[in-house]
Amino acid sequence: MEETLAIRYRFVFPNNREELIEVNINKLTMESLPEDSGTPPDWCKLDFHQCPNCPLRAVPQTWCPLATRLVKLMSACQNVLSYDEVKMEVTTPERMVTKNTTAQRAVSSLMGLVMATSGCPHMAFLKPMARYHLPFATQEETVFRVVSTYLLGQYFRHKQALTIDMELENLKKIYGEIQTINKAMTSRLRTVSVQDSAINAVVQLDILAKMLPYSVEDSLEEIRYLFL
Repeated sequence: MEETLAIRYRFVFPNNREELIEVNINKLTMESLPEDSGTPPDWCKLDFHQCPNCPLRAVPQTWCPLATRLVKLMSACQNVLSYDEVKMEVTTPERMVTKNTTAQRAVSSLMGLVMATSGCPHMAFLKPMARYHLPFATQEETVFRVVSTYLLGQYFRHKQALTIDMELENLKKIYGEIQTINKAMTSRLRTVSVQDSAINAVVQLDILAKMLPYSVEDSLEEIRYLFL
């Protein structure tokens, strides 16, 4: 088995400028390999707009694992507006997905993958979904994937004789932590982003993070008929 999972996002902007961003993920840890771009910029330092719920410390950890994995994406987005139309090609080992969409939507899809595989401790829950990455997932698809992932995790906990949560109570806590990170990361990116596409991509992810825990019950009720 190959040790690395490669997922490629190819952006084609209106002026025919292209950007290719490849996320290489260690299959065992499901953490992406850091970008080989030399010393990260200062805005990637752990204590720069550090998330208030961050369990890491600036000594000995100098750099924020999430921020350092956004350097290339931020560079690619410097002159891109949220509403700019882009053509996207997302290539995974299993398939290629193409879509004409807005820059904000495209960047949000990639940023979700990067955040999930960044090594940020609060993002660990998202790793299984990153393994089976679904670009441009709808709200309904996301709810299905999140709940399925959570409940499968409870199955494995049961197999280890650990306490389990079949009422999804801890899911709200997980997404509460993710909301805190989204807010802090938005503040961090505002210091370096000339345009708004990357910032609004985080905002879009944050809206989903806020909505998801409280819409789960309603959303599950809507798909109950599939399991009867």
